[in-house]
Amino acid sequence: MLYVVATPIGNLEDITFRALRILKEVDIVLAEDTRKSGFLLAHFAIKKPLVSFFEHNEIKKIPWVIEELKKGKKIAIISDAGTPTLSDPGYKLIRECRKEKIEVVSIPGPSSITAALSITSTPHDKFIFLGYLPRKHNERLKLFEKIKALPAAIVFFESPFRILSALRDIKESVGDKKIAVIRELTKKFEEVLELSISEAIAHFEKTTPKGEFVLVLDGKEA
Repeated sequence: MLYVVATPIGNLEDITFRALRILKEVDIVLAEDTRKSGFLLAHFAIKKPLVSFFEHNEIKKIPWVIEELKKGKKIAIISDAGTPTLSDPGYKLIRECRKEKIEVVSIPGPSSITAALSITSTPHDKFIFLGYLPRKHNERLKLFEKIKALPAAIVFFESPFRILSALRDIKESVGDKKIAVIRELTKKFEEVLELSISEAIAHFEKTTPKGEFVLVLDGKEA
């Protein structure tokens, strides 16, 4: 059986009782970064074999994981933070499990996507999640040109190194709309800004962007 286990996005107190129980019961834990996951398990006094399972070795590791599952092993997959498979490795493994009739169980918990949406004033009864934006200017413009007319909030991730260029491209594509810029969710320096895109650009021209960002852009009004 494969367990897809959500882990904290920052504050370790956000882990669920069920997630802790499953991590104690499984035989193997697949981890995106064994160092970060090792810290998490050690904090909760959980000793389990950690196997590296990330974007660049996922395809090679899947046959081995499937064989272990067929032997009756219980395996958990976790990401560095939040819910696995959302902009993280794992969906290819789940696809193979489905083909092999291996049971996959969700152990729900923290997600930066829903956490960000829950604290914004942007209407989000409908939303689109884009993951990380394309790195190139033209590709970002094309993406927002396709979706700017949709009546749904737009959620995406961005790194501190590209957030300024991304904001400028978004403004060029959709105009000076309202945007929520959320940094370091659940961590010590959590920050939530709701402002216009031009105000966000001005803010980060004066203040060096730091940490991981989730952004929520207002959708087109119905």
